[in-house]
Amino acid sequence: MKKIDLHCHTYAPQENSSRCLKEDAERISPEEQIEIFDKLNVEKGVILPLITAKHPDGLAAVENCRYIADKYPDRFSWFCNIDPRAEGFDEKTDLGEYFGRYKELGAKGVGEITTPLYADSPLMDNLFHHCARCDMPALIHIGTTPQENYGIVDEKGLPRIEKMLKKHKNLRIIGHSAAFWCEISENGYPEDRNDYPKGKVSDGRLAFLFREYENLYCDLSAGSGSNAMMRDREYAAKFLTEFADRIYYGTDMTGKSQKFPYVFDDFLTSLLTDKMISDVVYEKIVYKNAAKLLGIQG
Repeated sequence: MKKIDLHCHTYAPQENSSRCLKEDAERISPEEQIEIFDKLNVEKGVILPLITAKHPDGLAAVENCRYIADKYPDRFSWFCNIDPRAEGFDEKTDLGEYFGRYKELGAKGVGEITTPLYADSPLMDNLFHHCARCDMPALIHIGTTPQENYGIVDEKGLPRIEKMLKKHKNLRIIGHSAAFWCEISENGYPEDRNDYPKGKVSDGRLAFLFREYENLYCDLSAGSGSNAMMRDREYAAKFLTEFADRIYYGTDMTGKSQKFPYVFDDFLTSLLTDKMISDVVYEKIVYKNAAKLLGIQG
């Protein structure tokens, strides 16, 4: 069964551009990403830009993601991104003007949002408002402190994310990161929320939030998402089945040598072959949910 990877990062210098892809054994070019896709039976991947207010035009710039998707339209789509701290922006800036233009150019969402601001701060509130207004899902990486400098910030239990879900009813938040997935279980909660906890899972804050807010989604990418599922096979099957309409398959590979996506892919397949999840659930998660988001027919 074909898959769609909702969370990938790949880089390519544009022709006639001053940007140059430095030799780095771990960085993944579009051509290498396609080879990885073929091994995982991924039909298409969504490239997520990674930007900051000080560095909006690096290799992971929005324009670079669009360039790759335009070069390989059968294999890539793209999200746009904005850092609400950028020069000239404030909590009243009409970000919809930017999101609307990106949407016209082909962007399917906003993210990966990693700005180290509290999730309900005025600047983030404004960004989420315009994501909802433009019908652009927001894929977020949650961090634990502003000093971490990577990831929008929330405390245990994700009260600030809940506030945004409640306030912006049309906002679709796609959760990601260790601090997000730690909330899957009420027990064995690590003090370091950037950790990958082990052990059996009993319903945590995530199950509550998913049941309470239909505008909360998630992707299964990276070591954080795969660990949250693989730590408890029985609970994973239950979680995937209950929330099958709001879960996306993803990899988030940042280096060619990483093996966890292959291990997790085998894990998901085993849940299907062992009849712990149905064909319908599996297909929604690995393909149909993302196909709907991307507007892929069939």
